Amino acid sequence: MFLKQDNRLVYAYDAEKLWVEPWGPNALRIRATKVRSMPSENWALLAPASTQAQVDIADDSASLINGKIKAVISKGGKLKVFDSKGGLLLEEYTRNRRDVLDPKCSAIEVEAREFQPIPGSSEYRLTLRLESVDPNEKLFGMGQYQQPFFDLKGADLELAQRNSQATVPFLLSSLGYGLLWNNPAIGRAVLGKNIMSFEAHSTTVLDYWVVAGDTPAEIVEAYADATGKVPMMPEFGLGFWQCKLRYQTQEELLEVAREYKRRDLPLDLIVVDFFHWPMQGTWRFDPTYWPDVDAMVKELRDMNVELMVSIWPTVDKRSENYQEMVEKGLLIRVDRGLRTALDFQGETVHFDATNPESRKYVWDKAKQNYYSHGIKIFWLDEAEPEYSVYDFNNYRYFLGSNLSVGNIYPVEYSRAFYEGLKSEGHTDIVNLVRCAWAGSQKYGALVWSGDIASSWSSLRNQLAAGLHMGIAGLPWWTTDIGGFHGGDPDDPSFRELFVRWFQWGAFCPVFRLHGDREPRQPQHGTTGGATCCSGGPNEVWSYGPAVYEICEKYMQIRENLRSYTRGLMEEAHKRGTPVMRPLFYEFPNDAHCWETGEEYMFGPKYLCCPIMRPGVTKLDVYLPAGAGWKALEGGDEFRGGQAVQVDCPLAYMPVFVRVDN
Repeated sequence: MFLKQDNRLVYAYDAEKLWVEPWGPNALRIRATKVRSMPSENWALLAPASTQAQVDIADDSASLINGKIKAVISKGGKLKVFDSKGGLLLEEYTRNRRDVLDPKCSAIEVEAREFQPIPGSSEYRLTLRLESVDPNEKLFGMGQYQQPFFDLKGADLELAQRNSQATVPFLLSSLGYGLLWNNPAIGRAVLGKNIMSFEAHSTTVLDYWVVAGDTPAEIVEAYADATGKVPMMPEFGLGFWQCKLRYQTQEELLEVAREYKRRDLPLDLIVVDFFHWPMQGTWRFDPTYWPDVDAMVKELRDMNVELMVSIWPTVDKRSENYQEMVEKGLLIRVDRGLRTALDFQGETVHFDATNPESRKYVWDKAKQNYYSHGIKIFWLDEAEPEYSVYDFNNYRYFLGSNLSVGNIYPVEYSRAFYEGLKSEGHTDIVNLVRCAWAGSQKYGALVWSGDIASSWSSLRNQLAAGLHMGIAGLPWWTTDIGGFHGGDPDDPSFRELFVRWFQWGAFCPVFRLHGDREPRQPQHGTTGGATCCSGGPNEVWSYGPAVYEICEKYMQIRENLRSYTRGLMEEAHKRGTPVMRPLFYEFPNDAHCWETGEEYMFGPKYLCCPIMRPGVTKLDVYLPAGAGWKALEGGDEFRGGQAVQVDCPLAYMPVFVRVDN
């Protein structure tokens, strides 16, 4: 049965209701359910601008047109989506005999919208199946996964948050559409060459958003309009950030900042990492090691250096706040076993970021103990949240079970500090956070790629992660320069990796040095967080004179780009444009640009070719057609539409400046 309800096309059959409605220009929101009424949550989607759709209902089908996109539902309930030229974008994968005239009629009885009941529950295990309408289709986005692949066609992706994995389920297709899987449930996406499927392990609703566009930029900007855009990046976000695991005392941190200034090196921000607190869940400095926070902040400000402070969501059962938070229902729960979620440096449970009261409680502690001292930038670590064992079916939040809503946790964690800072009158808000889901960007989330290996393969993975995150709506992204786990600054092989990572870092959205270096440092003190020992030195002068000279050069390059980078951040704020972009974003008509994932554009002007393998001194690079190119160093000029081989000694990463024809 077909119905028109206001601006919406409805298909109803037995217990299922299918809704198709306009949701912004050239976009549709498609929902289906088998419960009594359609669930009302919008999850990642903002309320749309008003658009008038054309709904037509006939005996054997019904359609809805919204600008450049058209949905058609057959009398058997099968959905197809077309662009304005009649090109097929999406087609549900059904193999049944409901419509025997369908060329794909089949006796195997596979449904496109499969709601498999979960016994003893009102929820379902949901699968959406779509045809792979073109085996040569290319897919990008979906967030941050630790893999090197540029084109995700054929990928099998877990829809779940883990340390260094951020599920942001928006994909961009070379066929001219974008699709957001608007469901925060734990699940799976299989982007196969025969079937493309999305699964939610526990839910009551199928919910996705699809937009048609003529260019990748048009699609990504429409997605940003639908889910939100980043604030304007503050000035301190444009320069160099210094960090390590971990500065153990106030004097140690201040002496590092002083040394940067003595050397006349640019430094915008320095970080107080974790276990500066007496215990997890106190959210305050331990005065044993940080005796005068006001003086520390003032001295840094006098040097024009901002201070960022680490926040963990974990609450130790011995913490001064634990019992109160249990009584008020502010912690996540478990369905079975002991209520311990993470057992690092104590038995801990995370605050429940999906609970507005819990968000307010933690912000109030941060306001009292950090913001009151002039600290307004926070490092929201452990944001997945990280569990000792990722038993997703064991944890329960204020908004529901982890299986049904778990992927939204990092959004709400960022929201806690964004709304807290906003309530204090701030607008240009940025917080470093280890995970994200669709919509995180509107809460000032600067995502970094987590606790990754210090290896060449890991470096390669981060380039793929950064490009996919930009397409998935997170223009603010960074990584630990040099990787996180390991790496000895005195090891020549690690120094090479570090240099190549540092050069690339200068052309990332945020230029940030961090890592847990070898050898580990001796324990300093016996109380509070002292048992969490520090890694080795990780300042630019820690790697020897030759490396230092290269770092100094690239720090100055980044400084010289400050006004340009500010313009990129403004573009991200106003339009949702990625700061680092696949080549096809700027050159969609060059087929080779859809194949090239080892180069990228830093904004519209700079073509960056990071070195991601050891011992490389010459590199083959592709220069996109439609522009001329000039080497950033040396000034050699090249025509576009060709591959060239360039020298890349250790002190040089190939970067080309676009010269429009």
